[in-house]
Amino acid sequence: MTEIKRKGSRSTKDIPKDILEQLNRGEIETANLVEWLAVDQRLLLENLLKQLERTAYLKPILTDIENLKKQTVNTINEAIGTELFEQSLKNDDTEILTIMANHTSDLIRCWATYTIGKNQTLDIGKKLEQIQCFAADKHFGVREICWLAVRSSIAKDLTKSIEILSNWTNHKDENVRRFASEATRPRGVWCEHIEELKHNPELGLAILEPLKSDKSKYVQDSVGNWLNDASKTQPDFVKQLCEKWKKESPTKETAYIIKKALRTIEK
Repeated sequence: MTEIKRKGSRSTKDIPKDILEQLNRGEIETANLVEWLAVDQRLLLENLLKQLERTAYLKPILTDIENLKKQTVNTINEAIGTELFEQSLKNDDTEILTIMANHTSDLIRCWATYTIGKNQTLDIGKKLEQIQCFAADKHFGVREICWLAVRSSIAKDLTKSIEILSNWTNHKDENVRRFASEATRPRGVWCEHIEELKHNPELGLAILEPLKSDKSKYVQDSVGNWLNDASKTQPDFVKQLCEKWKKESPTKETAYIIKKALRTIEK
């Protein structure tokens, strides 16, 4: 995916009409969070299915959205991705999955991540293998949704997941390295907690240790937040690890991570 060069509007009301129409037709990517939140996912879905001559898929998906207890950008995103996967199975339609995964629209690529996360025929190794290209996506929205899409699978097979993701910590792409940390945060954002890591954060050391002096601030923020999550249930573990890192890795990158890690403890 190419880098986004267009500047997004600062508020929904400031989004030019032609830009919003292009976003809702799936012709361009969102340029910032304001635009990402402004996209009408129902309309985008309808336009996609019309373009692909698959309008029969629309009604069951809209029904699923209406049945959501809470309708947010993320719950609607998941509902659409999940039902599109179900429709692809019912209709033996693998083509639509390929189209979604490579679509210009970042929201449609977000839906595609759930077609991986919800695929019960894939073990955690296959799910992570298939999600990695989304972890490396140049769009922030896709990167955020892709770890949400597989987080429950990671939690269910934590040992194997950590074993796989520990190898991602050496990846040349900072987005992939960041995924390894962000997807396993004990508490995380907009997601269920991973109880095993809240109470036994040392299980995550295979991921954390290689990233303790990562050059990327994007990765540093995630590692610091990971440890800050852990500090709310296991503060002694986090304090001891930070002391160890201070001695072993006296770099500005590690110092930054430690500061973020200890922010709740030091309040």
